[in-house]
Amino acid sequence: MVRQRPGSKGAPARGQYARSFEALPRAHRATEVADTIANRAALAEECLELGKFTEAEYHYEHILALPMGDDPIYALGRARAQFGRSHPEEAVATLDDLRKRWPDYQSAEAHLLYARALEESGRTDDALYEYQAVANYYPGAEARVRYGLLLDKAGRQSEAKAVFTEVLTQLKRAPKYVRRVQAAWIALAEKALRG
Repeated sequence: MVRQRPGSKGAPARGQYARSFEALPRAHRATEVADTIANRAALAEECLELGKFTEAEYHYEHILALPMGDDPIYALGRARAQFGRSHPEEAVATLDDLRKRWPDYQSAEAHLLYARALEESGRTDDALYEYQAVANYYPGAEARVRYGLLLDKAGRQSEAKAVFTEVLTQLKRAPKYVRRVQAAWIALAEKALRG
């Protein structure tokens, strides 16, 4: 999932971004820090957090081209950057390639991103299928609420209502801290049921 830190939380992210950027080598610096996969990955992650998706994609592509950088987590990072750049078709292609190259790799985050990218690409039926699959195991309510919203958008209101009702029923039984963490998804489900 691509997240951006709003308000005051953005300041620490910018500080970390600056520190990560400083970790990369510069020709004019007296002491150089190695341009390692770890440093690039930290920088790419900070770029994602700050909404610098083009730069994040560049760093992930660089990592994936390295002999030791061929790893599904970096392909997922690249897909997150592509999705953030509003290129969902590229994200779908990257995630399809990830599945082919690493068939045993399991990630709820990657699966949800895949469903979201399919939805943004206009592939509603494929997205509904993937949302339904990921909703069965994704931690939290996001996947189920997104599934319900797409069902509603596709004109399947009775199914959407059932999804939202189930989400709200389960979360009403959850501990208070869980409800607090899931508050945004609870609000979306409640709004969808009312509207």
